[in-house]
Amino acid sequence: MRFNSSNISLKRPTAVGATDFLRRNDRMAALLPAVERMARLQKDCADCLPAMFKHCEILAFEDGQLLLSLPTTALAAKLKQQLPKLQDTLARRGWQVLGVKLKVQMAKPAEIKEKMRSLELPPAAVEAFDQLSEELEASAQNSALIDAVKAMVARRRAGGG
Repeated sequence: MRFNSSNISLKRPTAVGATDFLRRNDRMAALLPAVERMARLQKDCADCLPAMFKHCEILAFEDGQLLLSLPTTALAAKLKQQLPKLQDTLARRGWQVLGVKLKVQMAKPAEIKEKMRSLELPPAAVEAFDQLSEELEASAQNSALIDAVKAMVARRRAGGG
């Protein structure tokens, strides 16, 4: 298949798509059993502790040592308390887990930009603040307040929020 914009799928890649890709390439096809094994192990872990494994990943499983990645130290502390249950459940499912190591890997937080709600002041309120800035006693104590109120009035009248 030739590369062109019409054969690019905008959907997220699926596990089926990934396995199809691996099967098509001889070198990659050799990885398929390991990928399927890790997927089964991830599923078994998630079945045992679903709330915790929503954010965990298996980094490695070699020589009976399971290495898990967690996003926070708090989750690592909670999971540490559940390790006997996890190891017991995995043993009943045929996994020989001799030990579990936890590695905290804080993911780069997604840039979440919350839209700040803008406070709208009715024209009468803007006028009242303007009047307040004129009527406040001009003293050293009030100067910062007067400047701030005048600046706010100017912004509101200019439509800058």
